Amino acid sequence: MTIRFDGKIAIVTGGGNGLGRQHCLQLAARGAKVVVNDLGGSVDGSGGSVTAAEGVAEEIRKGGGEAIGNGADITKLDQVEAMVAEAKAKWGRVDILINNAGILRDKTFAKMTMDDFKKVVDVHLFGTANCTKAVWETMREQNYGRIMLTSSASGIYGNFGQSNYGAAKAAMIGLMNVLSQEGAKNNIRVNTLAPAAATRMLEGLFSEEAAKLMAPELVTPGVLFLVSENAPTKTILGAGAGCFSVVHIYETPAVFVGGANATVDDVAANWAKISDPTNEQRLDAAFAQTNKFVTAAAEAQGVKTKS
Repeated sequence: MTIRFDGKIAIVTGGGNGLGRQHCLQLAARGAKVVVNDLGGSVDGSGGSVTAAEGVAEEIRKGGGEAIGNGADITKLDQVEAMVAEAKAKWGRVDILINNAGILRDKTFAKMTMDDFKKVVDVHLFGTANCTKAVWETMREQNYGRIMLTSSASGIYGNFGQSNYGAAKAAMIGLMNVLSQEGAKNNIRVNTLAPAAATRMLEGLFSEEAAKLMAPELVTPGVLFLVSENAPTKTILGAGAGCFSVVHIYETPAVFVGGANATVDDVAANWAKISDPTNEQRLDAAFAQTNKFVTAAAEAQGVKTKS
């Protein structure tokens, strides 16, 4: 089976360099028309120029594809809405949104200013929310949409000196979990990428040999799958060096420790059992946890609940 994107319109943020550039090029090579969005700033978010976005768009056009460059600041909803309007005016619809743009302002939490914390969260979280909001109604109306958010191992597992970045990237998972539910009836599928690649954001952190293994183009095949017609939804895909994995969040079984009479001492006495991963399970939604607790408490106390 050959996956194609003929007739599909895609918006890729942060498309002027690194991972975003590869997402744009590989989408276009498989038939998509692409809006290459990039503010053109430095890694820390300062400055700006549409040159990088226009360069990738021109590269696509020279290869026989269709693309436009766009320099919208994704933290500005009005600019994002104008970008989506431009895509719809030119091509009539928007089928795919890849939220890839991001910045870094790394410092330990002790040394970080709250301005730097807020700026990183603004770009990653609010920028993603702005772009997603701007295409959401269009995707609902056409009963089709594929949206990818970009998280990071820093958000899922933590990384020293990246409290701002880690917080924003962890937020992608919560946003995906809700949007995948809300978009389901309109065939909008929402997934999250956790990539590892030798891009300018990680410049100098890899040896020359490792950098070759971690080329950005080796991540993009997973991205294309996440935004394809038969994509899953509510999936966190790890990707790097041509390798792919799926990240799951599990929860241990509910342990009843005393109901209204429970104390902190009861929690401490039962901690080994509470934290025992045996029979841990994946939960589909927030109320699955609530129902699990109610069921365990009712069974422990012989209480009948309505089904």
